[in-house]
Amino acid sequence: MTNAFEVDFLPVGDKSCSGDAICIRYGSVNDGYSVHVVDGGYAGTGPEIIKHINSYYGNGKVVNHAVLTHADGDHAAGLVTLMEEHKVGHLWMNRPWLYAGELLKHFHGNWTEDGLRQHLRKAFPKLVALEELANENGIPISAPLQGAQIGEFLVLAPSKERYLGIIPELDQSPSIYNKSAADWFSEAVRKVKSFIRETWTGETLSDTPPPTSASNESSVVQAARFDGKAIVLTGDVGPAGLAEAADYAEQFGVFSPALLRVPQHGSRRNVTPTVLNRWLGEPVSEGVERGVAYCSAAKDDEEHPRGKVINAFTRRGYPVHVTNGTVRGHRHNLPARFGWSSSIPQPFAQNVEE
Repeated sequence: MTNAFEVDFLPVGDKSCSGDAICIRYGSVNDGYSVHVVDGGYAGTGPEIIKHINSYYGNGKVVNHAVLTHADGDHAAGLVTLMEEHKVGHLWMNRPWLYAGELLKHFHGNWTEDGLRQHLRKAFPKLVALEELANENGIPISAPLQGAQIGEFLVLAPSKERYLGIIPELDQSPSIYNKSAADWFSEAVRKVKSFIRETWTGETLSDTPPPTSASNESSVVQAARFDGKAIVLTGDVGPAGLAEAADYAEQFGVFSPALLRVPQHGSRRNVTPTVLNRWLGEPVSEGVERGVAYCSAAKDDEEHPRGKVINAFTRRGYPVHVTNGTVRGHRHNLPARFGWSSSIPQPFAQNVEE
């Protein structure tokens, strides 16, 4: 019976270059423990993942499952090192070129299925490197699409249908029919920041934010339940992916999780009040806690996490713990680690960026 777990959010990146790498161990004394790694951060993060596993999960412990949530470099690069230098049992990642035949109709020009497949392989060199390493070492590769079971974790999103709809919108894809230049919005860096006041009952987080990137929306959302406590890991997914995951999760009672990862380093484009109400419930009275949230953001990243995102989780009973250059961990039915101190959540912000 799986009744114990620990989830460790490793520090990745610096200044405005936040990234993601999560190490998970779960199981029991009688049945043994499995190791589950989600994303690998940048290239320099790979050795840190290996060091963390050897130090805290058991020297040489096999990574049973390595999951890449999406193809961005701050998630994928470190997994290459992990695959090169550590034993991995199963690799989970979505490879867009596998669906070239189903995607041809979306693209301008005289593309052939093989031509599109080769174009997509060249556009995602980190994915190709992972594929080649897995093939060289006899490691199976599976697609983490909705319904897939990765150890104790169930993939809630994306569905295959939605993933195929996202691929043509990826920056690395060829030009597509009916694609407007305004389809995806990037926030300009503001030289002068303006702030507004928030109160516990006065939320300013938008229900209609500019969309996050197509790559982020392709992120894998996965959930598991251990000893009655649900864990939800979100990658960099946006509101559309969170809504799709919520629709699927309704069948499995994943709501009101004990732990939820804040998507995209706490960007205000990735969550809305409506989707957070679905996952976490309506706002509660000050001081009430339903669970805990974790956010990966570099120590000197001035853009993440956003104050109004921290507030949105906090007012729904999920205080937010941010990596800020250190490992942040959460464990259940496992002893505390010697020399580790308790993490302190971010305070409710009275003034937040507009």
